[in-house]
Amino acid sequence: MEEKKSKTESASTVDTTPKVTGIGGIFFSSDNPKETKEWYTKNLGIEVNAWGSSSFESRNINKPDEINSLQWKPFKKGDDYFSPSKKDFMINYQVQHIEGLVTKLRENGVTILDSIATYDFGKFVHIMDADGNKIELWEPK
Repeated sequence: MEEKKSKTESASTVDTTPKVTGIGGIFFSSDNPKETKEWYTKNLGIEVNAWGSSSFESRNINKPDEINSLQWKPFKKGDDYFSPSKKDFMINYQVQHIEGLVTKLRENGVTILDSIATYDFGKFVHIMDADGNKIELWEPK
């Protein structure tokens, strides 16, 4: 006979499935990032921080105490940050269990561009998708 888990047991179970959990950032090329940022501030009210980006905060609907952040930033056209992709944009996906996800991606033959890097605000790695888009994966701290 299968035992049913109590609400306490279910709530304390942590999902460690390696997967994307949201969008962490939108980055795009611009001929003149300074003017682009000024245009977005003047016309759309997007405030740019000291790092030259903007942060949009939201709450995790399943964990209301958790605050998520989406980063928005224009880069100078031709910036190496997008290489080796030839595209003028890059999406940052927020993930959980980045190590497990990288293992799964390697097993699936996905091109991993670098090693997982750890910073004060989380772990990052870059991959290429099937269309040649560079993707940034970010596991927040």
